[in-house]
Amino acid sequence: MTFIETERPNGVVARWESRRHRKRGSRGAAPRGSWWCPRARGWWIGILFAVGSALFALGAVPGYAGMVGDRADSVTFFVGSLFFTSAGFLQYRESVDSGVPGGARGWGRVFVVRPRQIDWWASGVQLIGTVFFNVSTANAVRVDLSTSTALHHIWRPDALGSVCFLVASGLAWFEVCHGWGSWSPRDLSWWITLLNLVGSVAFGISAVASYIVPSTGQLRNVELTNLGTFVGALCFLAGAILLLPERTAASRAS
Repeated sequence: MTFIETERPNGVVARWESRRHRKRGSRGAAPRGSWWCPRARGWWIGILFAVGSALFALGAVPGYAGMVGDRADSVTFFVGSLFFTSAGFLQYRESVDSGVPGGARGWGRVFVVRPRQIDWWASGVQLIGTVFFNVSTANAVRVDLSTSTALHHIWRPDALGSVCFLVASGLAWFEVCHGWGSWSPRDLSWWITLLNLVGSVAFGISAVASYIVPSTGQLRNVELTNLGTFVGALCFLAGAILLLPERTAASRAS
């Protein structure tokens, strides 16, 4: 379910949208402060995603690995993935709590299944993807891995994480646009989901390019791997920053 339209007695058609409902808070309270509101969960989601994206972009910058060393570069990606997972978990909780009557919350709600909520699927799949990135980047910190080990414990979870991000971004786009074709450049939510979708495609290209060729033990295309990661991270960074004003914009429009 992405939106509901109901006609009031006076003939006015009221439109309920799942993303706007979720971002303004399940209690309907108007969030204050677009750029500084550390008491708001939505603010932390944006900040954590932004930091994680910035670290991924930094790790992919040409020359960074040569300056700090391959292991420090791998640690940069690993730390960035932890920020992704933290933000992903908060976003998942946000989608779960948005479907709770009266805004009731509790840790037991983490395991609530809401198969009719597209945002539950999107945030849940993305959270799984961040965990795959945790695994791949953590294993990349290890040294002297055999080609077979690197292929199974670095490339495979990285590819699965990229697929999860692509699926989650597609679902989020469908939630906002109510279909695949849409043109709403005045809508912040449209820009956020578009940027995340483009970023996920770039991460997918990076994953394909980073396949470890068994005969050589080398990446298929190092330049394309770094370019895809860098472009994807920048898209995620821009989308994360836009999450901050989206909170208050959703409240004003509600």
